[in-house]
Amino acid sequence: MQILLVDDEVELTGALSRALAREGYRVDVAHDGAEGSRLARQGQYDLLILDWMLPHLSGLEICQQLRSQGDTTPVLFLTAKDTIDDRVAGLDAGADDYLVKPFELRELLARVRALLRRPPTLDVGTPGQRLRVEDLELDLENQVAYRGDRTIELSEKESKLLAYFMRHPNQLLTHSQIEEHLWGKDEKPSSNALAAQIRLLRRKIEATREIPLIHTVYGKGYRFGSSAGGES
Repeated sequence: MQILLVDDEVELTGALSRALAREGYRVDVAHDGAEGSRLARQGQYDLLILDWMLPHLSGLEICQQLRSQGDTTPVLFLTAKDTIDDRVAGLDAGADDYLVKPFELRELLARVRALLRRPPTLDVGTPGQRLRVEDLELDLENQVAYRGDRTIELSEKESKLLAYFMRHPNQLLTHSQIEEHLWGKDEKPSSNALAAQIRLLRRKIEATREIPLIHTVYGKGYRFGSSAGGES
């Protein structure tokens, strides 16, 4: 299990990351909100542990950004803010749990275990959920995309792939990241399965004279977006 820990207290993050590592978790650490936001958007984490008050970007803002992009990764807030209004604000921003500083390590570890036991949210999304990048909109519930005056019917795999791209606009997604998202860690697709899936999706969402959105970064993976700066 991969955890991102974002807190500007260096001594605290050092102690927590060591404790989490002893429990068998892989931990990445950031000490400001901008770096934490970048890692959260680029990485594939099973849990985010966010301090509320951070330099550059607050944990609350990071959580709000992720939720607005359809990211459902569990979020645990660590904060000295302990009023009911603060807790409500954190939960309304999309946090899954809330732990007030100072706290006992064993309580934090118990909350981490509880959040990681929760079943993952299905990629088809909540009813009515839609993603939008550039002039392309995806209706997750119905597996339908819209671009210009076109309605684009998608297969389950195409919808899952497109949603993954749209949740990470203008970011390099490696072949292995995409394959793991589409097929899981235990299933190994054939060598050309991803390329074939990309080709099918491109045919549907990139009609003649429409700006390309899926860009190949040769030898690495793909970027999504009209300004993604890809190599093809």
